[in-house]
Amino acid sequence: MVSLESLRILFFGTPEFALISLDALLRSRHQVVGVVTQPDRPRGRGQRVSESPVKQRAVSAGLPVLQPERLRDAEFLEAATALRADLGVVAAYGKILTDRVLALPPLGLLNVHGSVLPRYRGAAPVHRAIIAGDTETGVTIMRVVKALDAGPMLSKATRPIAGDETSGEVERDLAILGADLLVTTLDDLTAGRAHETPQDETQATYAPRLTKEDGHVDWNWPAVRLHNLIRGLHPWPHASAFLNDRRVILHRSAVSGAAGDAAPGTILEAHGDRLLVATGDGALDLVEVQAEGKRKMRVREFLAGHSVAVGDRFAGPAPRS
Repeated sequence: MVSLESLRILFFGTPEFALISLDALLRSRHQVVGVVTQPDRPRGRGQRVSESPVKQRAVSAGLPVLQPERLRDAEFLEAATALRADLGVVAAYGKILTDRVLALPPLGLLNVHGSVLPRYRGAAPVHRAIIAGDTETGVTIMRVVKALDAGPMLSKATRPIAGDETSGEVERDLAILGADLLVTTLDDLTAGRAHETPQDETQATYAPRLTKEDGHVDWNWPAVRLHNLIRGLHPWPHASAFLNDRRVILHRSAVSGAAGDAAPGTILEAHGDRLLVATGDGALDLVEVQAEGKRKMRVREFLAGHSVAVGDRFAGPAPRS
């Protein structure tokens, strides 16, 4: 049982999802003694080297920042040990933690994970849940162990997934939900109220890291499955297909009735705000698209600037020679 009134915390995180938890810790009665984040890397369309969102906040808060290329580096381990953290907190850090790192804080490490464990262990839990058509998701505060997202759970919170929400929208909300749950869990931990529940291994599923290949559209799929793929892969890596030999990124869609006997991928309507495409079961109404190399736009604007006719046919992306 922990009897400390507040905890000295070493925070591990990199993107926006993690930033929300860091901010919550900075507002709490617990003390963030240092931040571990990924090294500065090229980001964005221009691929300019930039700092992670977590590093930017840590620097502005005057916190020590550690950015090891390898977690086994002696210099990093020495610096992390010197911070004398009671507990480590991990939120979307982006690297597998070593045994030595797991042993650094005397109270171990906790993770803010974007799913209701044991479902969707791994790197892309929010995206995989939406792609699968799940109607509910959540966050779990769990103890970090050597096995991937397999540690005992201290707390959970859930929220519904609306039928048109994207991964970006759901993840932003889960970041807030997880940050609040994290602080509550830490308060429970210091008060001796926290309990750890083992995961049911028979219910475990995995959410592997996304790749661009995940965005390859197969128009033989049902419209509902394609709609879930499009919103699940937004804001990255996006679903896409080829129209008249040009790649089109699919940002927003809606399921829209029957497709008759048209071949999957065939354009059924192309006027005004309607770009309706036949699928393996039903029709998909494309709402927001982006021609490769151009900005994203609503379908009305896209149709005004591109020659698209009823009977034209989309194809799934194929490897380029």
